[in-house]
Amino acid sequence: MTIELVMLAWTLVLAFIQILLFDMARTAQYGLKWNTGARDEEMPPLHPRAQRLQRAQANLFETLPIFIGVVLIAHVTGRGTELSAIGAQVYFWARVAYVPLYAFGVRGLRSLAWLISIAGLGLVAAPILVP
Repeated sequence: MTIELVMLAWTLVLAFIQILLFDMARTAQYGLKWNTGARDEEMPPLHPRAQRLQRAQANLFETLPIFIGVVLIAHVTGRGTELSAIGAQVYFWARVAYVPLYAFGVRGLRSLAWLISIAGLGLVAAPILVP
């Protein structure tokens, strides 16, 4: 298995972890009875950290389809290179760093982690787009 595919697998694990983190934060606030119920009642706004975890999850889900696509295209076409392997690792580790930075409200570094992940995404796509 290529490094790009391994990083894709770990990114999917990260996506699942982010789902769990948000769900645990929400359940901690609203309670297990709410979580196991129909969830029909109006609830107070989520605490800021839970809201940030939800936004961090949504942010990953915005670029995840693109990451999946470029990794699969690189793999299927055999156009993966050392550059795309590095890019996949950069994307993954930047996304890992992004979660706690966003959860704890670290402004500048959070944005930097996002930019680094986008650069990693570009490195994966470059061998596909530039012959």
